[in-house]
Amino acid sequence: MLRALAVDDERPSLEELLYLLHADPRIGSAEGAGDATEALRRINRALESGPDGPEAIDVVFLDIQMPGLDGLDLARLLSGFARPPLIVFVTAHEDFAVQAFDLKAVDYVLKPVRKERLAEAVRRAAAQRGSTPREAAPRIPVHEPDPDHIAVELGGVTRFVAVDDITHVEAQGDYARLHTDRGSHLVRIPLSTLEERWRSRGFVRIHRRHLVALRHIGELRLDAGTVSVLIGSEELQVSRRHARELRDLLMRRTTS
Repeated sequence: MLRALAVDDERPSLEELLYLLHADPRIGSAEGAGDATEALRRINRALESGPDGPEAIDVVFLDIQMPGLDGLDLARLLSGFARPPLIVFVTAHEDFAVQAFDLKAVDYVLKPVRKERLAEAVRRAAAQRGSTPREAAPRIPVHEPDPDHIAVELGGVTRFVAVDDITHVEAQGDYARLHTDRGSHLVRIPLSTLEERWRSRGFVRIHRRHLVALRHIGELRLDAGTVSVLIGSEELQVSRRHARELRDLLMRRTTS
């Protein structure tokens, strides 16, 4: 059973999070802290009591934007501990995901928190900690979208983006940012996985950080030995190792 600490400076959000944690059979205990400084004091006491002590903490569910010491600051401090608790970030902002996973976070949950999404974060924490629930948790049905769409999460709501609408993909650590004409979405899928999955759909790697849809390339530019492509109003550099393949693919598309 996991022993959890929830940290949020907004009381209603903290109470809602604690309510959901207490309802999960994999959570043995859950306490709250109103800011990162209070949380750090509790974690220090937990570490002093030892892994089996009465105040031990296995996982911290941590808000990011808080006055004073914020969630990322606390996570950085904990990363220097010999046996830190696991971290699950719970935030209303998707912009910090790359930093969060650089800090080895178990998961990144967006507010408003949905019960099913939090349950997945608890499952990941339990698996990493090696915890076994006394009672099997209910299985959450997962409905795979058709191959023409990819699931993205925005503000706690899962939506499906058409693959044909994606103009290019940018690597951001263990994440990938999907760009469309209407905006962008962050997904926890490595760029190499999307490259393999979407190769047959006309996506090609042009750089270690970029995957582009051939159909959305407006121009191929050559300038003093450098190659770039224009996608909408955005110009992306093409690395030397990918330039020849890209030119060949574009030529075949124009002549076929």
